[in-house]
This record gives sequence, structure tokens and C-alpha cells, in this order.
Amino acid sequence: MLLTAVLFSACLKTEEFPKEPHIEFKSYEQRPDSAELTISFTDGDGDIGLDQGDTLSPYNPGSHWYHNFFVDYYKMQNGEWELQQFTLPLYYRIPVITPTGQNKALEGDITVQISPQVLPQTPGDTVRFSVRIADRALHESNTVFTDAILVQ
Repeated sequence: MLLTAVLFSACLKTEEFPKEPHIEFKSYEQRPDSAELTISFTDGDGDIGLDQGDTLSPYNPGSHWYHNFFVDYYKMQNGEWELQQFTLPLYYRIPVITPTGQNKALEGDITVQISPQVLPQTPGDTVRFSVRIADRALHESNTVFTDAILVQ
């Protein structure tokens, strides 16, 4: 019986994901005072997130890699999605998520809150967001898009 248990445990596979993060759009929920954008992610080598003290190159303030959660905002204009540029981009820093144990693979959800004051919206506008993330090794994920959102 013990031999069967050992053989069975040897057959259990640990989750294996590519070392580059992979994301999928999960949800977008509009609230009166904010919006929540949620993605699901996987990362094979478990190096998602930055500490507050991670400010030396390449993570220094002002560099592309200071942030690791990138949101872009698109507005439908004349039947085409057009990227909207802002003075302050919708970029965030994911805090360090470090798995314990031998298997460093990560999977989970990340939710960011977007303040509606940041976005110039008019009722009736159709908008969407794109999202991508980067890990500490500077591997960028795929880019995902929200569904079209009709501004109320």
C-alpha cells in the first residue's frame, strides 16, 4: 500500500508554464466612483512584481520598466479603435508575488482600480482597454483587450 502511494505521488505533475507571463482578460466592472479591471495570469518562473525599493536601473523612476502593469485606453472614433494619450499613463506596479517551495510557477488574478476622473469620457462613447504585464526578467506578456464598453 505504501509503494502504491509513493508511485501515485510520483505521477502527480506540478503546473508548468512558460517563463514569460501569460495573461487573459477576466472582467471589467464599472462603479460610480471607479472601475475594476481584472486579468488572470500565469508565470513559469515566479518572478512577478517589484518591491518599493526596486528603483535602480532598469526599474528606476522614469524608465519604461519602473511599472510592470501597463494599461492603454482606446476610444472608438469613426469605426476605428484609436489609442488615447494622456499626460499620466495608466501604468501600475504589481508588488512582489513570490511562491514558496520548489515549484516557482505562479497563477492568479490581478485587479487594478481605475479612477474615472483620469479618463475623458462622454456618455455614449465606446471604449476599451488593453493590458500587458512584465516580470522582473523583463519578459513581457501577451496583450489582451477588454470587451467594448459603452460609457453610461
